[in-house]
Amino acid sequence: MSNNAEAELLARDAAHLIHPLHSQAVHKTGKVWVGGKGEFLIDANGDKFIDGLSGLWNNTAGNGQRDLIDAGSRQLEEMAFASGYAGSSNPQAIELGEKLARITYPNINHFFFTSGGGESTDSNIKMARYYWKLKGKPEKTKVISRIWGYHGVTLAAMCATGINAYWPMFEPRIPGFVHIPTPYPYLYEAPEGAKSQGIAAADELEKAILAEGADTVAMFIAEPVQGAGGVIVPQADYFPRIREICDKYDVLLVSDEVITGFGRTGKMFGLEHWGVKPDMIQYAKAITSGYFSLGGIGISDEIADVMHQSGKPWMHAYTYSAHPTGCAIANAMIDLIEREDFPGQAAEKGKRLLVGLKDAIGDHPNVGEVRGLGLMCAVEYVKDRGTKEMFDAADGIGARINAETIQRGLYSRVRGDAYLLAPPIVTSEASIDRIVEVVAESTKAVLG
Repeated sequence: MSNNAEAELLARDAAHLIHPLHSQAVHKTGKVWVGGKGEFLIDANGDKFIDGLSGLWNNTAGNGQRDLIDAGSRQLEEMAFASGYAGSSNPQAIELGEKLARITYPNINHFFFTSGGGESTDSNIKMARYYWKLKGKPEKTKVISRIWGYHGVTLAAMCATGINAYWPMFEPRIPGFVHIPTPYPYLYEAPEGAKSQGIAAADELEKAILAEGADTVAMFIAEPVQGAGGVIVPQADYFPRIREICDKYDVLLVSDEVITGFGRTGKMFGLEHWGVKPDMIQYAKAITSGYFSLGGIGISDEIADVMHQSGKPWMHAYTYSAHPTGCAIANAMIDLIEREDFPGQAAEKGKRLLVGLKDAIGDHPNVGEVRGLGLMCAVEYVKDRGTKEMFDAADGIGARINAETIQRGLYSRVRGDAYLLAPPIVTSEASIDRIVEVVAESTKAVLG
């Protein structure tokens, strides 16, 4: 293709499209992707890039997976769509429910399907409110989440999301959403005399529940590893203490597995790392590797029993819930995840990436921390390593490093001055090593 092919397409794009996080300035130097194979993306000029974030954390199987393409094609031929409303079902949705019951937390065996992560957050919020009403506790409606938590940007999900840049244009927010500090091991400061940093960070939840009144709090929602907020891996004692607090105050623990589910962290689901069982989960992204827009929630046997005993319909619905084509692709994806041991691959390749980055730039005076779990990593850039003083936002360090990595054939995203990495789980070891080289070269190009 010619070198101006991408520029021509971007001009056509600008005439009609509004993008997520729409910004004309950002889009002027954007990419137009026309091809992909495995961990690589090809732009309209014919240049090849490593997909450093699996699209948006979702394309764990990479592009061109024949099993997923064939599963979707077959289902489109047989029956592209049928309603999933009560009174209507399809074999693919039934099979997907059975598969999820087998691979998720043992207490979670009932599933509702959505079109993605934001819808899943909204569905869990509504499910939690409904459950507490059925239990005779209608005042329990509040949602507690964490600063830097990302749960989507539909209106209720946006209120749960703890990244404040997403709020001002759309306020007022819905009342009844509360945010507590993230456990962020690199930056969280535990009070003097605290048993540990992790316990102190978890105890922020207890403080918030007591401040709000336990009889008003429905649920606490958290990602096992905070993704878009900067790949924040919690302390080992954090989630066990969170579970204790939720039990003590009768608060539902919701695990947002939209990024961490289906092997990304080196376990099938994220809270398995700490032996904790949630009351509800939500998932999307890797359940179809992004080949179809599908998400959902899973609820505990206790919540399902209360729901079924009520005898009343649950007045929540999406046209595309239990979409047969999406479910067919999800079924093929779960088979692939198990057959090719995605959790094991993520653990091994993630270790290679993390160790590689630490060896290459771990001692750089402007690298505050290199962190990760499974095949999720972040490099946090700071002005002063000793004091953890951050760069001025106006310096745009993260954006400049990102621009350098793109020049070198690696495409990913940043959160402020943290460079984020979550390449497809199928990424080759050679590409993992190349990611390390590119990040190291880009760091030195910007920061010396």
